[in-house]
Amino acid sequence: MPTASLIAVGTELLFGQTVNTNAAYISEQLQLLGVSVLYHFTVGDNPGRLKQTIEYAFEESDIVVTTGGLGPTQDDLTKEVLAETLGVPLVYDEEAMARLTAIMNDIGRINFTENNKKQAWVPAGAAVFYNDAGTAPGFALEKGGKTAIALPGPPREMKRMMLQSVIPYLSEKSDAVIYSKILRFYGIGESALETALLPIIDGQTDPTAATYAKEGECAVRISSMRRTKEEAAAAVDAAVRRAGELAGDYLFSTEDEDLPQVVYEILRERGLTLAAAESCTGGLFAGGLTSIPGASEVFDRGFVTYSNESKIALLGVRPETIECFGAVSGPCALEMAEGALSRSDADIAVSVTGIAGPGGGGAGDGDGGGKPVGTVFFGIAYNGKTEVRERYFRDRGRRVNRQVCVLEMCDFVRRKILEEK
Repeated sequence: MPTASLIAVGTELLFGQTVNTNAAYISEQLQLLGVSVLYHFTVGDNPGRLKQTIEYAFEESDIVVTTGGLGPTQDDLTKEVLAETLGVPLVYDEEAMARLTAIMNDIGRINFTENNKKQAWVPAGAAVFYNDAGTAPGFALEKGGKTAIALPGPPREMKRMMLQSVIPYLSEKSDAVIYSKILRFYGIGESALETALLPIIDGQTDPTAATYAKEGECAVRISSMRRTKEEAAAAVDAAVRRAGELAGDYLFSTEDEDLPQVVYEILRERGLTLAAAESCTGGLFAGGLTSIPGASEVFDRGFVTYSNESKIALLGVRPETIECFGAVSGPCALEMAEGALSRSDADIAVSVTGIAGPGGGGAGDGDGGGKPVGTVFFGIAYNGKTEVRERYFRDRGRRVNRQVCVLEMCDFVRRKILEEK
């Protein structure tokens, strides 16, 4: 399997002014091509340090991919340093200049500055990747059995070039195909999931399975490297079926789908509509569902009832329920779900009320009655039945706590509908 190192160029990355999202995307795409990524480097706009990094990366790997430093300014030096390191001159590329001139004319800059013209120079012998989303071209340059690939830094330009040029370029040189699927699990921790999947993971050669944790959930990537996509897909699909046998109670997607997307698809397939009553999540559940195109088919309405008064006025929660049990309680969650269902045209309603933190229950969290952070109750009303879930989540900060509540609401809806087959 060929190996690769990625080098992100830009002082702004070192200062934390810009987050390097390119590395994750490129690594994923290379993995799908059967290229094993060994290192991620970040280096500032310093030609000496950049050259040292490139030289080291070439010692350790077959392919070096750089992002950034291809623009017109003096600190854009990636192309020049790569050419120097590989011992090739820069040559003028007429096609690059013609494209650059056309872009400048389109935006009304007929007499563009001289420094823009440096983008039309490329290393001699390079395969040039013209930039359909920007001005600076990228390129691939092979020498001594090694390959340098230079991509622009802006993610939009990098992704376009990766899809249109780099992937086809590398695919032509590969004699193997990697096929992968990402499985998503909710309700089980990473260590417990790994234990459940040990029959797949132990002694693995091909396919391979790797677990990793996400916020509130877990994922497993199952990959196979074979001569053809069909052979690799067959091997992966067999492992996916085995994973379903071992941990299927927690498996919600074999296609790397988010939980809200899965809920949307289940509702649409069943011809059902949903309403939500949210307290501690403040509309995050409704926001996540309605961010999906076509959500109007399945989502009827949402109620954000943060205060006790709003729960009473908008959802019909009885004052005595809050007085006796508190707003963060099972009876309150149940009445919230029942109220959302009766006050909407939905077929199913879900509710949440809890303590998101950082402090214990108080007025801002709907009178939690001093309950600890992470105490959450969920209610559901569907098909003439009601149910309450009581959860005590580990306090991972207000943002994560609320996001986990959204996942729990999704899981509650998903399971409840699937139970009614």
